[in-house]
Amino acid sequence: MKSIEITDIAGFSIGQCEDEKKATGVTVILTGEKGAVCGADVRGGGPASRENALLNPLAANDAVHAVVLSGGSAFGLESSCGAMRWLKEKGIGFATAYGPVPIVVSSCIFDLGIGDPDAYPDAAMGYQACQNAGNFRQGNHGAGMGATVGKARGMEHAMKAGIGAAAYQLGSLQVGAIAVVNAFGDIYDPDTGRKLAGLRDESGTMEPACEEALYQMTPQPSNTNTTIAAILTNGIFDKTELTKIAGMGHDGYARSINPVHTMFDGDTLYALSHPQVKADINVAGTLAARTVAKAIDAAVLHATSVFGLPCANDMK
Repeated sequence: MKSIEITDIAGFSIGQCEDEKKATGVTVILTGEKGAVCGADVRGGGPASRENALLNPLAANDAVHAVVLSGGSAFGLESSCGAMRWLKEKGIGFATAYGPVPIVVSSCIFDLGIGDPDAYPDAAMGYQACQNAGNFRQGNHGAGMGATVGKARGMEHAMKAGIGAAAYQLGSLQVGAIAVVNAFGDIYDPDTGRKLAGLRDESGTMEPACEEALYQMTPQPSNTNTTIAAILTNGIFDKTELTKIAGMGHDGYARSINPVHTMFDGDTLYALSHPQVKADINVAGTLAARTVAKAIDAAVLHATSVFGLPCANDMK
């Protein structure tokens, strides 16, 4: 197994747009004219999403033309309209007698607590992200622009996170992941157990843990967190199998985030395939979990400090 770039996985193109001053943004994963097979698994209690019902294995839909990962909480769902308009202009979508209807699914993080609380990615930003396809960068970019972690005691004790990616190749099978990390919990290196980013105490150190703080909470915080991610692969899988792979990918969340999948989070994971290589679902799902964990770590390790929130590199 070797490490590769997320952009090495054929058939996908990633575009981003962000507003650095207002701390929000959008990331679009374009899947080409024919679209990609897609499944999803939602584990968090407070998701903000669009068209995810189409990904149910019982639904008739067989392909999506874009996945939009956005800031702005539910307001950010508007960015999907811009992606739809861009795709329609390119003639991409589900064919009907009245023209193509692009199939676009999306999920959003709650980033209103940083920057401008009235700012969110709109249709214009979604369109621009598509125009920018090929500009993927990690950290404070795209949907990761306003991402934060470690919020068990409020934003004043949180740290900056962002968007990250990781990818591996095993033989001819490729599996990658893109993660926007806006978690309630702390972020850990799954290989060493070392805390990378998260809750800070009054002196600014990362000694306290969100798990311990959670046990002491009264009242409980609101649903203002989420980690959203997408697995990309060239393995030959149908929608049902990709839904299982998405579920296995959530093991990567559990390895790097603690607490995770709470009612305060909207944790959502997509799995997309441009099917080219025959692969075992158990191998692909296990590799997906590793890849997701590494993408989550990359999201905090590439983040930079803004709006008074330190990043992982500041704590070294």
